[in-house]
Amino acid sequence: MTSRIVSIVCMAALSLCAVTAAAREITLRHDGLVLNAHLELSAGKQIADGVILITHSGLAHGRMDTLSYLQELLKDSGYSSLAITLSLGVDNRHGMFDCKATHRHRYTDGAAEIGIWLDWLKQQGARKTVLLGHSRGAAQTAVYMAGHDNELVKATVLLAPDTQATNDAVSYQRRHHTPLAPVLQKAQALVQAGHGQTVLEHTGILYCADTSVTADTIVSYYGPDPRLDTPYLIPGIKKPLLIVIASNDEVVVGFRDKFAQLVDGQRVQMKVVEGAGHFFRDLYADDAVDATRVFLKGIGY
Repeated sequence: MTSRIVSIVCMAALSLCAVTAAAREITLRHDGLVLNAHLELSAGKQIADGVILITHSGLAHGRMDTLSYLQELLKDSGYSSLAITLSLGVDNRHGMFDCKATHRHRYTDGAAEIGIWLDWLKQQGARKTVLLGHSRGAAQTAVYMAGHDNELVKATVLLAPDTQATNDAVSYQRRHHTPLAPVLQKAQALVQAGHGQTVLEHTGILYCADTSVTADTIVSYYGPDPRLDTPYLIPGIKKPLLIVIASNDEVVVGFRDKFAQLVDGQRVQMKVVEGAGHFFRDLYADDAVDATRVFLKGIGY
């Protein structure tokens, strides 16, 4: 009887170890900052078998509800995943970016950190990966893919990809109740004078109102850079690409047709999830993962 109890305890301990090994936080150091990500390994899978690298939206984080649920669904479908949290200039950042903090990050930092995590996956023995991004994370994923031909990456999935329209003068005025032009002009002048790290007080950026932000940061998110517009980047992405559109997207509005014009049914595919909002809540996340699974199966991943 005693030996049976010991056996059960040992089995439970082994099970706990297996769960711990399958789902854990990963950290690494880059450019003076600790970066973190959440790894979910599907049953019986190792990193070498392939990992989907997931990038969150805007000032969010890798454990936001949408991505946590996506990781669970992907795991149940046999896909391991790594949901990264972009540092946004903050050491070992967890949770939403604090709007009280000074913004010292650039739009292109996201693509750079995606590259750092791909390097880590390769070092861990990964033989293949897929990049998946949501909202602004999808846009930054597109920036990476348009600028890099990484043999490790076999395909890309963009969920409700952000476009330049969410960062233009109209949206800035609507969100922050002040015109963008004077803010951007001041920031551009500082950058051109070599003072990009100058902090602008009481300035709005993204969804943070009346905050502090460097001139470099303002210019990177609102300046005249074509890479801010995801449809512009699509032709430069040479690997198979799936764009998943939420039919009732309340954040990225009116760009379904613009993305549809880029679809060729082969390299670039598009799936519209009817009824879904921007965050694919509830069963709409299942639909997004189903579309992803069909797409990946179709390319032999």
